[in-house]
Amino acid sequence: MGPVPIGAAPVTPRPVAPVPAERLPFPLPPRHESAAGERAHRKERLAGALRIFARFGYEDGVSGHITARDPELPDCFWVNPFGAPLAGLTGRDLVLVNGDGQVVEGGERVNQAAFAVHAEVHRARPDLVAVAHAHSPYGRALAALGELLEPLTQEACAFYEDHVLYDAYTGVAVDTGEARRIAAALGGCKAVILRNHGLLTVGDSVDAAAWWFVSMERCAQVQLAARAAGRTVPIAHRDAVATREQLGSDLAAWVSFQPLWRRTGAPTSLD
Repeated sequence: MGPVPIGAAPVTPRPVAPVPAERLPFPLPPRHESAAGERAHRKERLAGALRIFARFGYEDGVSGHITARDPELPDCFWVNPFGAPLAGLTGRDLVLVNGDGQVVEGGERVNQAAFAVHAEVHRARPDLVAVAHAHSPYGRALAALGELLEPLTQEACAFYEDHVLYDAYTGVAVDTGEARRIAAALGGCKAVILRNHGLLTVGDSVDAAAWWFVSMERCAQVQLAARAAGRTVPIAHRDAVATREQLGSDLAAWVSFQPLWRRTGAPTSLD
């Protein structure tokens, strides 16, 4: 190649071989060598997910919780304190409670009525790390219709035949019996629509439970908008199932949550 003329743009050599896949990082859930390390990670992610919920407008007064099982004390759970604004929460603010909602670490109260549902879901599903519930607007609107999500979009297919409707409402105070019925209705699914109440999602990580909630809220918004615009065209059963198999795992949810985490949930110096 001869000299480049003055003022001419330099020529970038064409790559001669593809970059080996092992040199291209792909995000995967981290592994921790100690319970202390896992605990710190879960608390960091929990505080960040709560901040994300605040940013998205899911906070409504003192309503809204995400719980994370402690890695060393499986019958104890980290949760946001009662009445604390979600937007400013850090890992240091979180409270550790036992399965009866009694505080065992921290100096703040928790919302006993709301935690009762989380506690029973955690008891019924030892595979779960996190449970998320908030009073988001579109989730409440869908819940007021007493309907499930339809497979109207690719994203909604992640919930196809993997979420249920709890078709009852008995008021704000949640007793243990009703909490157990909600947990039983959830079964092995990733989400439950609480009629006249809102959405509850679960996952094997804080990231997965939080992503399922965000995604389900968006799917509810799309379904309501599509219904208002005209006749909807659901995705066929076989295609909906195939799409769920691709997008409906907790690992897929964890991966989907990472851009959101990096943009709005990443820890502060106090986490």
